[in-house]
Amino acid sequence: MNRSTALRLLAIVFLTLPVALHAEPKKPAAPDVWPKPKPTTHDYKKWEKNIAIFEAANKESPPAKGSILFVGSSTIVRWKTLAEDFAGVPVLNRGFGGNQIKDSTFYADRMIFPYAPKAIFLRAGGNDINAGWPAEDVFADFKTFVAKMRERLPNIPIYYIGLSPTIKRLKQVDEGNKLNDLITAWAKEQTGITYIDTRTLSLDKEGKVRPELFVEDMLHFNPEGYKLLAAALKPFVTAAAK
Repeated sequence: MNRSTALRLLAIVFLTLPVALHAEPKKPAAPDVWPKPKPTTHDYKKWEKNIAIFEAANKESPPAKGSILFVGSSTIVRWKTLAEDFAGVPVLNRGFGGNQIKDSTFYADRMIFPYAPKAIFLRAGGNDINAGWPAEDVFADFKTFVAKMRERLPNIPIYYIGLSPTIKRLKQVDEGNKLNDLITAWAKEQTGITYIDTRTLSLDKEGKVRPELFVEDMLHFNPEGYKLLAAALKPFVTAAAK
């Protein structure tokens, strides 16, 4: 390296040094705030693309009517072994990640009723609570969902898969269990509504959440978690298929 090149490199270092010294350090991710304020609006239209994908798939390969329909949020969406776990039972997955109970109600005409399902299994409510909706409001949304189903499918059995504790949303466990309790009590008074309790599915003997059942985000089940979920649901799916 000659003298002029070395001087140019030295000048570059001195020119950029103040910028590096005064650069703002990266801010740590903001911690989850809980409880959250109750929302004042809800955006149904953000799921339009998801529903359009279902409709396109239906045209390309129409699913058989009379299936056991699974709807809800990411726990359903990520259940890639659903058909395998319930081999011999015609199951159909129409979950879309991030949705709330009210979203399945809103889009029922396009992603539930066209399939004329034999039974419906719903797993949702966690995103509702995470968004700030109190358990009482989410419970009301569940009853609205049931009422909507009864309009077109008056005798269809509806199974609500209760919420399970996760490490990611540990602060929300009490609110989730409140929702579980509200639906449990109400379901006992109804015909054709079954609550499936999974609140201890993700816990160890000491009542602590088992991290080995989740993927890296500590929110969604890994294959081991889904094995436990499938085992918990199998008697109900078998009964629904009959």
